Amino acid sequence: ARDGGAHRARGNRAVSRDDAGRYVCRATNKHGSAIRSVIVTVEYEPSIGETGCPAQRLWVEGTVAELGCTASGNPPPHVACTKLGEGDGDSAEIPPPASSNVTRAHAGTYQCRATNTHGSALWNVTVAVEYSPVLVNLRVLPSANISRGASFSVECRAEGSPTPTYGWVLPPAPNLRFGADNRSVAVAGAAAINRGLYTCTASNRHGWRASSIMVQVDESRLALLASLGSLGAAVALGLALAGGYYLKTTACKKGEYNVREAEGSCDAARRRRQQQRQQHPEVYGIQLSQP
Repeated sequence: ARDGGAHRARGNRAVSRDDAGRYVCRATNKHGSAIRSVIVTVEYEPSIGETGCPAQRLWVEGTVAELGCTASGNPPPHVACTKLGEGDGDSAEIPPPASSNVTRAHAGTYQCRATNTHGSALWNVTVAVEYSPVLVNLRVLPSANISRGASFSVECRAEGSPTPTYGWVLPPAPNLRFGADNRSVAVAGAAAINRGLYTCTASNRHGWRASSIMVQVDESRLALLASLGSLGAAVALGLALAGGYYLKTTACKKGEYNVREAEGSCDAARRRRQQQRQQHPEVYGIQLSQP
């Protein structure tokens, strides 16, 4: 009988793990009885599962972690985990950290193997590593030197796990527009108020990091264009006056002109010719052009 339970007949049958335990054997005849206890051990191959080895692990970079897994089996199995290599699916000799600081390189899928004298069992574990933001990059499009009135944008990108959130410290202005994920800020019609330092901060639950860039709003081009415009207007006005004077003076000299335009400008010339005709009558002919 097992542990004082019901009597079990003697015979052969398939052994299961439930057969392990303490048995009491009693021999009896008419002269008395004898009792002996027997401990039965059942050995079996390993098995490994979620209870002793969770399939999903989350570690934090810089902390101490160990990929500990237990498996059932008798004799107790030995469990070893190696990181699966990329490409072929073959396991690479990259053991998980044991009492050492975690790095991002430890993220990946590990294959754990439980082994004893009766066989082995495999189990995969996926490890994710979280870390504070790094590599905060800022860039200004099209460039950090902006002409007054032009539009530009400042973009911020950072690497981190979980995905970082973004914040800004920048010159206050009414012409700012932030992107949906707050990773960028756009400026329309740049003015002097938009000149200054733009700082982006990326943060998650493990820390934060910031980066800055200087934006210049250049007004020299606008002033140069205004000066050139004024100079051009002055030159154009001077040329117009000179051209008018030229037409008035040369028309009388050539004797070929528009009558309406020449009436006022050539009065003095006509008077001189009339005086000359009175003194020396002569006939002059002029060729009139179409008005």
